[in-house]
Amino acid sequence: MGKTGAMSSRDDLVQVSDANRVRTIRLNRPQAKNAMNEAMWDATTEALLDAAENPGVAVVVLTGSEDSFSAGQDVIEMAMTAQGTLERGTHSFTGLATELRRFPKPLICAVNGIGLGFGVTVLGYADLAFMSTTARLKCPFTSLGVAPELGSSVLFPQLLGRQNASWALMSSEWLSAQECKDMGLVFQLCEPDDLMATTIRHAEILASKPISSLIECKRVITEPIDEQITAARAREDAAFAKLLGAPANIEAMTAFAEKRPPDFTAID
Repeated sequence: MGKTGAMSSRDDLVQVSDANRVRTIRLNRPQAKNAMNEAMWDATTEALLDAAENPGVAVVVLTGSEDSFSAGQDVIEMAMTAQGTLERGTHSFTGLATELRRFPKPLICAVNGIGLGFGVTVLGYADLAFMSTTARLKCPFTSLGVAPELGSSVLFPQLLGRQNASWALMSSEWLSAQECKDMGLVFQLCEPDDLMATTIRHAEILASKPISSLIECKRVITEPIDEQITAARAREDAAFAKLLGAPANIEAMTAFAEKRPPDFTAID
């Protein structure tokens, strides 16, 4: 067995542990379904930045805690962004998005539970993704009156095909684990109790290989679409900024606060 170590960050909102050249980053805000706030964007980015340079880390596994992978961006902080009152962290969402795009080592996602928004679009950067048979995913962009994120507008059509990507990004409907597997969004389905063991087993197979070779393999796979991702993110950011705080988004945020379905019929 290799060396095992653990560290926590930002009041344990993101837990980081290293074993056998595999770093596990666990999102740990279960009371909010692991929704990402500024502290979590920062802590996750810092864990990836360190892993990129750390000679003892060959592979990174990203997972969630309890019944959730990640519920995406914290809706309260999204509303604060629309109002211009949110105090930004060191890296924020943009910093994590940039690091995911350029992270040089294998990134594996273990989808242990529900995922929304970022909890789905991050899979576009996964070199491998494993998913619990009981997990579900949803891209709620249209139900929030906003636009896709994280380069998903180019990564998803390439990964899933245009029509599957359009349904995933436009419908705001839940996708079952089997649907995610059939679409090509995840590599393998696992029973809940087997998810982490299966994920770590695959991670350790990769981690047993030379890091220099892993880096070059990943580079030649991802480099051809690097400029496309950068351009997609710019388009997405512009679309998101255009829609954030607009009438449909305000209705969505109001409906969320009032715990009712949004009604967009009078807005359009």
